Amino acid sequence: MKRTLPLWTAALVSFAAGQGLSPLPAPKITAAGEVQLVAPGQRPSPVIPTLKLTPPIPQVKTVEVMNNSFTRAAHALVLVSAQEAQGSLVALATQVTTATYRADPGLAEVDVSIYRAGDYGGFGGPLPLLTLSVPVGRRTTFANELKAGSYDRAWVGAKTAAPAPKLTPLDELERLPVFAGTRAELLAEQLEQALGLVRGGVRGGKLFRGSPLKRQVALTFDDVPHPMYFPLLLDLLRREKAHATFFIIGRNAEAYPYFVLDLVAQGHEVANHTFHHLRLPGLSAAEVTAELKTTNELITSISGQPVQYFRPPGGDYSAQTLKIAEKLGLTTVFWTDDPGDFQNPGVETVEARFARRLRPGGIILLHDNAPDGLMALPDLLRVARQRGYVVDTVGHLPR
Repeated sequence: MKRTLPLWTAALVSFAAGQGLSPLPAPKITAAGEVQLVAPGQRPSPVIPTLKLTPPIPQVKTVEVMNNSFTRAAHALVLVSAQEAQGSLVALATQVTTATYRADPGLAEVDVSIYRAGDYGGFGGPLPLLTLSVPVGRRTTFANELKAGSYDRAWVGAKTAAPAPKLTPLDELERLPVFAGTRAELLAEQLEQALGLVRGGVRGGKLFRGSPLKRQVALTFDDVPHPMYFPLLLDLLRREKAHATFFIIGRNAEAYPYFVLDLVAQGHEVANHTFHHLRLPGLSAAEVTAELKTTNELITSISGQPVQYFRPPGGDYSAQTLKIAEKLGLTTVFWTDDPGDFQNPGVETVEARFARRLRPGGIILLHDNAPDGLMALPDLLRVARQRGYVVDTVGHLPR
């Protein structure tokens, strides 16, 4: 019989005391191994401001604009008909970019994603037909380069209709590690987690925590890269002179390869978050292998960097997941500090949760596409440094 139960401290204490193990209801927000209370005042996702293009471009569904308190970036979502998809999309992308800069000359970057209207299922669904990123410094030159085929911040996908997906991407974001297995496997895994959290270091191909003796923490971001948020996130990290490990979704890297190059150029670390952001315990060994191996190969082909770390979507994993990851040379990385940025609790709540959970050898879990986490990041780094912590990548975490 298969059991899928959250791994958390209360169950470990009960097991260690010889009182037996019973499933407990999973909290809404949890750090690895410890329940975290949900703060009051949870909010819906904030409404992102939009730009109005003049004159309007019929294919443009929306142009969203965000800032990180220092700079602004825009992302234009463009939907085209099947007939338009067969024509040249370069001219349309150029038109949209130029019109967006004209609508807001203070933008630092404009990103464009063009989808076939019949395929579009939201970000994370079928791949776009074309993507484009134009920093303000290349605003006057990109059009000629793009026309000549020499522009390095554009990606062109297949023009044929996207096949129906065989597997459903996981909509839920990471909340707490959840192990799927038999009762005996679960008990063994809980013991491994307890030892990993207390002692730190890699155990059985898993990293729950770095060294508890060093005031150093790893900063990690999941679900990378997103065309609206990622340029603003990189800008903040550059300003703060901080480095992080980015757990990359393969399909996102395929559509936005220039962002992967950007993060490597800034000294950040690449890591694997599967190709389609799938719940892995329900897949066959062949499917899990394909999700991880394809992503490894894609990231390395883009960045030139080897991939050493992996995080399962949703924190869901099994013995099969661990075995395949280890066979592919990947260490499975969890977390100790989850401020719950994806629940939009408010910037102050994200900051308070982070400060409460900060500990030597900690692994901080944030998300590329969470506005509260983006806005809280400078204060998170300030608090960590004021307390004497070094903030760096997973690869630099003392073991």
